[in-house]
This record gives sequence, structure tokens and C-alpha cells, in this order.
Amino acid sequence: MNNEDYGIDTVVLTDDEGNEQEFEILDTYEEDDNLYYALTPVLNTPEDMLSGSGELVVLQSVEEDGEELLATIDDEDEYERIGNIFLTRFEEEYDDEEEE
Repeated sequence: MNNEDYGIDTVVLTDDEGNEQEFEILDTYEEDDNLYYALTPVLNTPEDMLSGSGELVVLQSVEEDGEELLATIDDEDEYERIGNIFLTRFEEEYDDEEEE
């Protein structure tokens, strides 16, 4: 399945063990020269879709050696605050769609 056919933006991330996973970029948020991403795993098979948790992953953009990388947010308070901003934005978007 080619996600470009559906017009979604994706990124492939590699974890600490070298495992690659594709994520859909749901939203971005910029604050004080920091860029944050809300991602969810791309589920390509029916089995993945049934077992998918609807997980939301929040990462921040960092520059390392002139290259943009996505990294975890180490500060727990910052992570909670940014995560809540994304959740509020999703709720507002969903509410707007229901009203139409």
C-alpha cells in the first residue's frame, strides 16, 4: 500500500535497536523556536489495524550536524504540556467536523 496515494505525510523512524517503523504526521506545533510533531504508527495490514492502539507519539525536532532529527522530549512537564496541546487541537478539529 502506497501512502502517497492517500495524500498523507509519513516519516520512517528508527528506534535504538535499529527497528524501522513508519509514522503518519498528524500535526506540527511551533513554540519558542521549537518544532513538535504529533505522529501515529501507520497500520498497513488488517491485522495491524485490528490490534492498533491508536497510539499518539509526540517528538521534537532537533538539529544535529546540520540535519533535522526527531527526538523524544526529555522534560516530563514539557512532554505533558505539548501532548495536551495536540490533544486539544485534535478535539477541536473533530468537533468542527461533527458540526458540519
